[in-house]
Amino acid sequence: MAAERRFVVCGETLIDLVRDEDRPGDTFSTGWSALSAGSPMNTAVALSMLGADSHFLGRISTDEFGRQLRGHLEKAGVGLDLAVSSDQVTSLAVVSLDERGKASYAFHFDQTANFGWQPDELPALVPEDWMHIGSLALIVPPGAGVLLEWLRSVTAPISIDINVRSSVVTDPADYWHRITGWLQVAGPTGVIKASDDDVRFLAGDWQPAAERWVSDFGLGMVVITRGEDGASALTGDGWTHIPAYPTELVDTVGAGDTFMAGFLDGHVRLSLPLEESLRRGAAAAAIVCARQGAQPPTAAEIEELQARTDL
Repeated sequence: MAAERRFVVCGETLIDLVRDEDRPGDTFSTGWSALSAGSPMNTAVALSMLGADSHFLGRISTDEFGRQLRGHLEKAGVGLDLAVSSDQVTSLAVVSLDERGKASYAFHFDQTANFGWQPDELPALVPEDWMHIGSLALIVPPGAGVLLEWLRSVTAPISIDINVRSSVVTDPADYWHRITGWLQVAGPTGVIKASDDDVRFLAGDWQPAAERWVSDFGLGMVVITRGEDGASALTGDGWTHIPAYPTELVDTVGAGDTFMAGFLDGHVRLSLPLEESLRRGAAAAAIVCARQGAQPPTAAEIEELQARTDL
């Protein structure tokens, strides 16, 4: 029997600081919750929760927050054999939620552990691995350049979650310039994932933009998440669209990361048809949106939601 495919998930860990409404405080002291976060880390955790062989490739601080993040990954069963320890501090994100629970982020990561990659810290991968990377790791120097150069030599298939952070790079043209190299390395076996808001920021309307990306970069698949409108995927066979699962929205923190884990679990590990893989991702996202922060579901929870929901 063939060995199970290893998912190697590369990128940042950070702490989300979210106002604790049960501890409003005063002008001197207010209550905050410090939640384990970071888009790629969320995906690594969610993959492991679904039963995949998930390994995190990131630079984790040795500070108190770093110990929290390492413990969170270990509790979920994520392999840390590829992780790098750093004496630099942990990155922080101050989270604001609008009236609909949609999250926006103010990042604090100058001289933090995530982005100091050195070439000798990066492992050799084999074609049987699956490499996933995304979010801030794609755009923040100096690490982004080191990771992109390394990825050019990686023989494993690649998925990339663009996950635009417009508060970090505010100019769409600059952001697009930083992203194009990543689209080039994904190739015909790779998967590019973005939200409709991501695409709108970078390139306008999501559907024609995705079609241009496939044509211009020779991509095998582009997956677009569309919030309450569902998700879509473009391949050589055209578009596949699925609706969203209903959810009791608490917040959208980790929704796209968890969708990607559910989708990759279906598409790569379970070899499900494309529509079913999209539905698995959408179900995972619906569940995490009903919880505070990125608390991804188990496979049993996804299957239970799908069994009682007629889409």
